[in-house]
Order: sequence, then structure tokens, then C-alpha cells
Amino acid sequence: MEKSASSCTFWLPRKKRFCANIRSHESQFCGNHNPKFEAQRIPCPLDPSHLILCENVEAHIKVCPFFKQAQSLMLQPFYKKGINSGREEDAVLGNVKEVGTLVNGSEDIITSVMKRNAVYKMTVFEFYELIRKIEAVYVSTCSDIRESFKEPEACGIWMNREEVDRNVPFQEKHVLQQVSILGNLEEFGVLENPTKLDGVVSSEYANKRPAVVEFGAGRGYLTQTLADCYGIKKILLVERNSCRLKADRSLRQKESLMLERLRIDIEDLDLNAVESLKGIPYLAIGKHLCGPATDLTLRCCIPRQTIGDVHSSDPCDLRGLAIATCCHHLCQYKQYINKSYLSDLGIKKDDFHAITWLTSWAIDADHGSDLSDLVDQGLHLSSINTEKKACDGVVSGVEEIVKSMTAIERAILGLKCKAIIDMGRLKWVKQLSGFTSELVKYVPSSISPENHLLVAKYR
Repeated sequence: MEKSASSCTFWLPRKKRFCANIRSHESQFCGNHNPKFEAQRIPCPLDPSHLILCENVEAHIKVCPFFKQAQSLMLQPFYKKGINSGREEDAVLGNVKEVGTLVNGSEDIITSVMKRNAVYKMTVFEFYELIRKIEAVYVSTCSDIRESFKEPEACGIWMNREEVDRNVPFQEKHVLQQVSILGNLEEFGVLENPTKLDGVVSSEYANKRPAVVEFGAGRGYLTQTLADCYGIKKILLVERNSCRLKADRSLRQKESLMLERLRIDIEDLDLNAVESLKGIPYLAIGKHLCGPATDLTLRCCIPRQTIGDVHSSDPCDLRGLAIATCCHHLCQYKQYINKSYLSDLGIKKDDFHAITWLTSWAIDADHGSDLSDLVDQGLHLSSINTEKKACDGVVSGVEEIVKSMTAIERAILGLKCKAIIDMGRLKWVKQLSGFTSELVKYVPSSISPENHLLVAKYR
């Protein structure tokens, strides 16, 4: 593609053209694409999807297109910075130092690279001790996660593509996940099949339909399935990023359906202050809530009066929840919802970060076949003969051990780590007054290795 002689020579793969900006002085690139500035760039504090030079932060904030949006958001009654970050929980546990760093904002996010480097710096003995701890914790706490693959009758119109907006994307693997999430909610008594045998909507059900809040909604197709199949009439979609090809257009065409979308980080959302939800029973759902988003969501939607054995006479507006967890390698200790669970198991902060990094191995293997039976077996690391090679000096360090492991061995260890993290979340919900809950595998790993679903019901 032709370009001006004075324009930047950086190729934009997505747009399939060169950058149209003017080159910087004595450079082949513009200021945005000059390689010598890469190390000096940081995420924009208003929108981390783009990078800026450290020295330009103050000036950039004034002209950033997200500035007015951020200002408007901060004026909303439901915006409360860091309300779901876990500070109150840490204060109850007596983690005074950590609370201080959270409040001051001086504690950085632990990245996957940092976690990997920490694991590789372990001694061989420390690494094997960590694996033994993972094995012991998995056996003692995670052996009863049952399979619960559902295709409810109410979702037949989606499975068979009947009476569904043809403009809505249809991918079988995503539909199977969506209908199974809803089927598990129905089995748990949170959702009710809205039709009788004669196809008439139950008047009793119609009068008590709960609203739905989808966290990390993305384009909103989980809610689209729910609205199509269960007749939901009030929907709130929570998503911090802008999305194309949203389900909103199709949802707004439904008669008498009320739809509201909030562009806000779950960490900053005070759900009790959302005017349209006040006093209304609702369901909380989420498909693939990445990393700490699951922990933030639980804090956001679980009523404060059920936490810490402090009970209120007010009824709970949350009727049930279904959260499909995802991307455990992004989890952060400071946001994890059940640190007392980790402490009781002897899992320290550094152990937790190592475990979260190991979860990324869960997708190493070919998931064309289910690994469920193998996961329940002990991990013997037969390919490297464990400590013997280390003692004989054949294995020099953890990185060499990791490279010697087979894809199946890595995947099994990663899946066990995922289960340990999610089991802590389940136990946190089980401790709450009035809730019954369960952690299930809602689809086979061949559909998605991210197949844990936390489902709960209030009373």
C-alpha cells in the first residue's frame, strides 16, 4: 500500500496499512511507534487498553477520550472506588500492612512473568514440596467436584435455532456452555421452566421473575439465551470494556424487556446503589469471569449483612448466582476472596502466586479427550523420575524440570490448581448465612478446559 514519504513506517496489521502519522524528527517512526520509547510507556490510568509515555501522563489525561467518560462515571451514585477490592476482609483478618498498601495503591499487580520467574527461582526441593502440597490439598478438598452437563428443555429453542434472532452469532461450543449454565441454575431451583406442557407461561412465575445482572457481560449472549428461554424481563449488563456486535440490539427488540448496560469495573460497582435494582430480587450470572473478576463479583453481589456472622432482618435481594470461572493465572492474592482458607491449608502468599501461574498449564494438553479420570490420580512425574535425577545432579533447576514434563503432566497439575482456587471460593459462599452452593463441571473439558461453575441459591 502506498504511503507518504514523511509518514510513519510502522505497519498496522489489523488495518493492513502503514501508520498515517508524521514521523518524529530524525526517525522513521512517529512518537507513538518509536521503538526507543517502548520501555518508557505505561498503561493509561483512565483506560489501560492504550499506552502512553510516563512523562506525558498529566497532559494525556486532559485530552484522553476516556476522560469525560471517567468523570461522568465518578459522579454516578453506584461508583465507589475499590469497594469490592477486599480491604474490609483483610482488615477483619488483621492484615494491617496489606490493607495499608492497598489503600495507598503502592502494591502492584503480580504479573504472570513475575510469577513464572518466582517459580523458576525455587530450588528443586522447594518445587517438589509445592507439588506435594498441591497434591495433598487437592485430595483433601477437591475430590467431590461432580460433572453436571445440562441441556434443559427450556433451551430447546436455542439448541434447535428456533425463534432465535438469526443475526445473533451461533457457535455450538458457546451455546453448549450457555445452556448448561442455565440448566444448572434450573436444577438448583433458581430458575423455573417458564412454560407448562401446553406452552402457556405460568402466571405465578411471570409475577416473580427475578431481574438478571450479568457480570463481565462482554457482548451479552449468555443473557440473550436467558431472555429467550426463560422470559426474563429486566436485565443489567456490567462490562468495563466497549464491545462490538453486542446482543443489546436484539434484546431491546423484545417487548416489555428493560435493559441497562453499565460500563464500569466490577471492583468499583456498588450494586446496592443502582436505582433500577433497589428492592428487586435478582440473579447474578457470569460466563468466564477472568481471574480476580470472580472474587470481585462475589463481593459485589453478596449482601454485606451475611458476611462475618452479622445478620440483618432485611431479606436478601440476591436469589441465586452462577459464575463460570476462567483465567486463574490472572488471580491476585490481594483480591482473592478466601485468604483464611489458604492460611488453614498452609498456602502462603508466594505459594498462591505460584499455584495461579501453574493453572496456565491446564490448557497445555490436547483436550479432545477428557482428562477427568487422570486428574483424580496422583502426579508421579514419570518422565523425569522426580527427586532421583535432582539428587544425581542430572536436573539442574526448576526450569529444566518444567521442560522435561509432558503436556499431560502439566495439564493435570494445572487443573488441580484451578480446582484448589475455585474450592476456596465455594467454601466462602458456603459460610454465608442463608446460602446453599456447589461447584460443578458444567461442560466436558473437550468443550472447554475452563469448565468450573459456582452455583448458589439463597434460602
